[in-house]
Amino acid sequence: MAVLPVCEEPCLCPVRGVFCVTSHDAGVIPNRRYAAVRQTTVWCNLGGPISTEPRINDRIRVPEVRLVGPSGEQVGIVPLAKALELAQEYDLDLVEVAASARPPVCKLMDYGKFKYESAMKAREARKNQAHTVIKEMKLRPKIDPHDYDTKKGHVVRFLKQGDKVKITIMFRGREQSRPELGFRLLQRLASDVEELGFIESNPKQDGRNMIMVLGPHKKKTEAMAEARELAEARKAERRGAGHADEAEAAAEEGTAAAAPSEDGPAEA
Repeated sequence: MAVLPVCEEPCLCPVRGVFCVTSHDAGVIPNRRYAAVRQTTVWCNLGGPISTEPRINDRIRVPEVRLVGPSGEQVGIVPLAKALELAQEYDLDLVEVAASARPPVCKLMDYGKFKYESAMKAREARKNQAHTVIKEMKLRPKIDPHDYDTKKGHVVRFLKQGDKVKITIMFRGREQSRPELGFRLLQRLASDVEELGFIESNPKQDGRNMIMVLGPHKKKTEAMAEARELAEARKAERRGAGHADEAEAAAEEGTAAAAPSEDGPAEA
């Protein structure tokens, strides 16, 4: 980049995004030239983070708006000052709900309550959102019966949670010449858990491994709902047991207080 003469004053051109240099020679029409610079040099210290929240009240900078009442009724196109006056009269906020419209659409509402309800809806949506997860379980063709039962228990738990399970049979050495051992083991496992899942991908050889995918009969959302109901039932049962223990303890204390003393009444 060429060095600018002392008589020239550089300034930022907001349209072209470059430095604009204007000469101030006496008796000469100002000569404007543009010098390209790095984008990071121009914009590194300009502006701040862009807000995603809607503009409210005095932050709205338009001459007129299309106003919607608190109950959803259409008021019509009114000046901004009139809309702000109505917001103060109803003790509500003027919220810009459609900034891209011409004129922008604004609504009278309690903005704090609106943000709280929106946050609660988003939280419920995240809670009910189901993510498809594929669990993996690895077995050997000559697996021990106890280890098989343990692995099968994990597969049952995954299917009850509504997750898919990828079963991998690992062959080593001479076991690679006996793929029927892995196939029979996969068929046995699929028949043991057929009440909870089904074969989504049939067994197939993949190098030294044989792979099968089991899918659950229940959807992920249904499994999550059942788990929440079971947890709430357990909490209610524990609370009921705690209240029963407190009532029993109070009854024992009352009985002990009402029982007469073994030594009889004290002598005067």
